[in-house]
Amino acid sequence: MIINGKEISLKIKDKIKKEVDQISKKYNRLPKLVVILVGDDQASQTYVRNKERASQYVGIESQVIRHDSSFSEEALLAEIRQLNQDDTVDGILVQLPLPAHIDEDKVLETIDSNKDVDGFHPDNVAKLFLGQQCPVPCTPKGMMVLLDEINYDLTGKEVVVIGRSHIVGKPVAMLCLQKNATVTIAHSKTKDLPKVCQRADILIVAIGKAKMINSDYIKEGAVVLDVGINRDENNRLCGDVDFDDVKDKVYAITPVPGGIGPMTVTMLLKNTLELFYQHNQ
Repeated sequence: MIINGKEISLKIKDKIKKEVDQISKKYNRLPKLVVILVGDDQASQTYVRNKERASQYVGIESQVIRHDSSFSEEALLAEIRQLNQDDTVDGILVQLPLPAHIDEDKVLETIDSNKDVDGFHPDNVAKLFLGQQCPVPCTPKGMMVLLDEINYDLTGKEVVVIGRSHIVGKPVAMLCLQKNATVTIAHSKTKDLPKVCQRADILIVAIGKAKMINSDYIKEGAVVLDVGINRDENNRLCGDVDFDDVKDKVYAITPVPGGIGPMTVTMLLKNTLELFYQHNQ
């Protein structure tokens, strides 16, 4: 089974669109997302354009504030504090990575945790760890929705996550634990990685190496969620998993492109909507 993230995300966006339509009538204002982009990183520019388009599609008000790479850390922190005070703003997102002279941790800590649409504020990371309600990072949240969509029950299943980033690996491990899975986090220092992966009922791959994971890593009938976005030898988009090599061995797999990527942007809209409701209780 190929898990079509593009199709599923469109279905969710259409649902959000209807909800936003009702919100505008009931509250006389729209949910609002503000994205700050510093510098001219090409991938970041693309992500931000996708977020803008998706927001427009569902009717969420979207503001993108662009600065060149010389913009100071002090000025950025001041801008964030101003947005924290603005009652019309529901979600604030600072696009990562930031230029080297800006401290990412300081920036993420400055965003009001109740407007932290990415779920990266230390308070929200702690809440996720404790199983409390909070904005959940968009990529892990999207993966859990995809598993729900294929009616996959994680109870008692063995999950192996390759990658230990704060953005994907660690949060998705926590979410799987909350669904009663047994979770192993593997990484570049893991001994005998193929053997560890072969235990997995669900293999979540977020390592950033094109087609690294082949059928030798896969247990027959496993579910594979591929977070990687790379370019292959022909400059075509591909994941961290060698899709053609593993597709006949797995029960279900996300393709690249069209798998996890579209879900990440859609979960950003969902988080904005959830924060709007929180601010208007």
